[in-house]
Amino acid sequence: MNNNDILIRLRYALDIKDTDMIQIFKLGGIDVTKEELQRILLKPKNNPEAEDEKFIADENMRKCNNFMFESFLNGFIIFKRGKLETKPGEPEKPVMMITNDRSVNNVLLKKLKIALSLTSEDMLEIFKLAGVNLSNGELSAVFRKEGQRNYKECGDRYARNFLKGLALRYRKI
Repeated sequence: MNNNDILIRLRYALDIKDTDMIQIFKLGGIDVTKEELQRILLKPKNNPEAEDEKFIADENMRKCNNFMFESFLNGFIIFKRGKLETKPGEPEKPVMMITNDRSVNNVLLKKLKIALSLTSEDMLEIFKLAGVNLSNGELSAVFRKEGQRNYKECGDRYARNFLKGLALRYRKI
């Protein structure tokens, strides 16, 4: 799954309107026009699992890079929960967590958990709605810091099923 596909699925699952998407991008620090948003949300005509060279189906499509995607997720947290004020003397935490294409799904789950105020039990329930049974240990391994001994990379299958479970939970399909 690429970032554009994840955005399309997330938008559907949570029924986010175009105006809200534009506002979320702005909260994340990126100005996106309605036309640019439509280009980002275009579905490719070819295989979405293809390499970057084959990703763009036509010249109208705009690829959502990792920085833009994580900015959207940061904006979504602010949109749902409000801006977190740092206390004087407290160091600012690094905002960008996506280090490579393999860490996108882990960061997606972490930031959606924060934005939607989900507990681990809620997340396991969402996975179960999509037909995936995870243990609490497997879920916590996905939330660990990359490089930590028990860290587990979240595959596309889990991210896709989590977004499917979100759609089932929030859209009442």
